[in-house]
Amino acid sequence: MFVLLAFLSLLVELGFGYPDRLVRAIGHPVIWIGHLISFLDRHLNRATLSDMPRRISGVVALVVLVGVPAAIALALSTLLSALPFGIILVALLGSSLLAQRSLASHVKAVADALDQGGLTAGRHAVSMIVGRDPEKLDEAAVCRAAIESLSENFSDGIVAPAFWLGVGGLVGGVAYKAANTADSMIGHRTPRHEAFGWAAARFDDLINLPASRLTGLLLVAAAALVPGADPKNACRALRRDSGKHRSPNAGWPEAAMAGALGLALAGPRVYGGMLVEDHMMGDGRREATSTDIRRALRLYHVADWLLIGLFGILAVAIFLM
Repeated sequence: MFVLLAFLSLLVELGFGYPDRLVRAIGHPVIWIGHLISFLDRHLNRATLSDMPRRISGVVALVVLVGVPAAIALALSTLLSALPFGIILVALLGSSLLAQRSLASHVKAVADALDQGGLTAGRHAVSMIVGRDPEKLDEAAVCRAAIESLSENFSDGIVAPAFWLGVGGLVGGVAYKAANTADSMIGHRTPRHEAFGWAAARFDDLINLPASRLTGLLLVAAAALVPGADPKNACRALRRDSGKHRSPNAGWPEAAMAGALGLALAGPRVYGGMLVEDHMMGDGRREATSTDIRRALRLYHVADWLLIGLFGILAVAIFLM
């Protein structure tokens, strides 16, 4: 049932997304989780604490922010599953944990902005999806940032929540989303969150390990189906570069994407005014263009359908066992 839930959730989100009217009316699960994280950050992450008490407080915060949403998800899934067509109702909830439509829309907006409004518009569009300083980016860097964001968020925002929906049902998907949101909010190496966010960052690294590897393989497979993409180079870049990324997970989708498109992604980048050194993913061109963003989107869409097909095949196989 969990694999079927993941399959149905992917189809629902791909078809309908999360309506803006619903966001305005009741918010979104990530927004609700974010409020809980902010509450815990304000009350547990006190500036007067030394590093070790802050780390302990961060562990407590992680347990609470994963446990509370997971408990709510368990109650909802238990209640809904008892109803006729309950799996469909649970899948509607599960679809809110995925970001297939919004990810493609935000990345496409960067290519459109560059083509229609030039570098200034492109910088503004890419600032909506990446944390680096947009004013430091030339056009090629804007394009690389968009493609890197597409690659990494395909893993974090789609493959990983689908994977955990398939493993643990709605509870698994919600627990993953809570932990991943915590990492994005407090898992930073800043004076305030270096110690308090340590547990969230390490836990997020752990739970993203299987999905990041699967994402890399999906992109390699998609490259074999997309005209102009290079599956052999994607596989070569994956083997050579994925383990050299500063993140234990981001290198897998970024290296596969870079190799498939003949680009060199990652490398040195500026965050918050600080230069962050990183290894190159791929050995191709650094001069990425808006056309490359659109090529990356085509690769992403095919890889996403491969993911949906994989869950569909697994669901049928389990049903027939």
